[in-house]
Amino acid sequence: MKPWLIHAFIAMLFAGVTTVVAKHGLIGISAELGIAVRTLFVFCFIMTFVAFAVPMAEVGSIRGENLLWLGISAFTTAVSWVYFYKALKEGDIATVALIDKGSVVVAIFLAWLFLKEVLTLRIVIGALMILAGLIVISRR
Repeated sequence: MKPWLIHAFIAMLFAGVTTVVAKHGLIGISAELGIAVRTLFVFCFIMTFVAFAVPMAEVGSIRGENLLWLGISAFTTAVSWVYFYKALKEGDIATVALIDKGSVVVAIFLAWLFLKEVLTLRIVIGALMILAGLIVISRR
């Protein structure tokens, strides 16, 4: 298996665990305070990881374009997290997590539109199946 596939499956596993522990962590506090606390922890964990995994010389290679696109990514991440936590605070995990993972369909479309990634029949069918699952689970 290719290393990036292993990384993707590890990310999937931890994203699932994250949702459950976050829901539990929100008991008795607002979604807004919960996401602020989580973000502080994430910052500390990531900076510790970077200190050990990224050569110091690489820091100097950051360009303005990197900062622009990563800044936009940070903004969209923040908006996603705020609304995810608001939904998670009130909703059930299965519905909230699946709707959130519907972002895969958005990512596939935007990658095709802006990055010219290839849409194969397999990808289109998979995206349609995700949408179908989203509709089935989100209906009451």
